Amino acid sequence: MVAVLEFAGVTVRRGQATLLDGVDWTVEDDERWVVLGPNGAGKTTLIQVASAQLHPTEGVAGILEEVLGTVDVFELRPRIGLTSAALAERIPRAEAVRDVVVSASYGVVGRWREEYDALDHDRAVELLTELGVRHLADRTFGTLSEGERKRVQIARALMADPELLLLDEPAAGLDLGGREDLVSTLSVLAADTASPATVLVSHHVEEIPPGFTHALLLQKGAVVAAGPVEEVLTEEHLSATFGMPLVLQHQDGRWSARRRVR
Repeated sequence: MVAVLEFAGVTVRRGQATLLDGVDWTVEDDERWVVLGPNGAGKTTLIQVASAQLHPTEGVAGILEEVLGTVDVFELRPRIGLTSAALAERIPRAEAVRDVVVSASYGVVGRWREEYDALDHDRAVELLTELGVRHLADRTFGTLSEGERKRVQIARALMADPELLLLDEPAAGLDLGGREDLVSTLSVLAADTASPATVLVSHHVEEIPPGFTHALLLQKGAVVAAGPVEEVLTEEHLSATFGMPLVLQHQDGRWSARRRVR
């Protein structure tokens, strides 16, 4: 197996605040990871480093066999598929869905004067079909529901055949039905051996799709536990991560957690 992420002592500081604290983490190309932790745990900062958007203050961040600080990030970033709230905000609301997806071929947000060939357009339609939103191709992004936007963003993230897929809280803002649809979609992607290595960030164990293989727990920027999901997702680890006694259940491939009542 090939490591797509190799973090060694990765630390990120902003002023007096330590956002990540000595993170050691390796993701291999056939793995599907979930990153869990409370607000302020450092999850989004971790994804910013992993997507070559942010350099660590200390430590070494290896991404796709390159090292941040020694590589042109503008050549590295197109190899990474990313969905995030910040990226979604940059998508023009008047942009047609098919153009939202196809423009990822150039790594741009919003079509301008780029020219795309038939293969690009065919690829965009294929991905929209796989994500169950082909019927939205001619709609504008601003008219979509939150769940539809999430699926379109994932299609966009896959457009350039990335070697690494990073999903930063893709279920945020979804209702129960939307969340379950998204979890089902991500489970299908996880089961596909042709899918890239995937990292999903979430606050909730209920959002972990079946088929995800590994978990990383963060608390105050530090790693609580990391490794195979069955070993990491324990009541002890989860309680330490969220700072309260929790009851954890695993049934039919899905996880759930609640506060322990003494």
